[in-house]
Amino acid sequence: MSTGSHAGRPKSWVAVAIIFVGFVVGGVGLVMGPDWIVFGVGAAVAALGGIVALAVDIMTDVIVDDPRA
Repeated sequence: MSTGSHAGRPKSWVAVAIIFVGFVVGGVGLVMGPDWIVFGVGAAVAALGGIVALAVDIMTDVIVDDPRA
């Protein structure tokens, strides 16, 4: 059994929160008519979150467990 944590680092969760906010803003923009400006802002925020995720090296949070028998 692995003793590592799958919780991730706080700065990785900040990046995920930024991406989530971008998706929410974009979704609100789609159901408001659609309002393409709001959707574009949401897409830009999600893209910014992706850049932040790469900057904080979010992929190093992944823990590979030993194969189960």
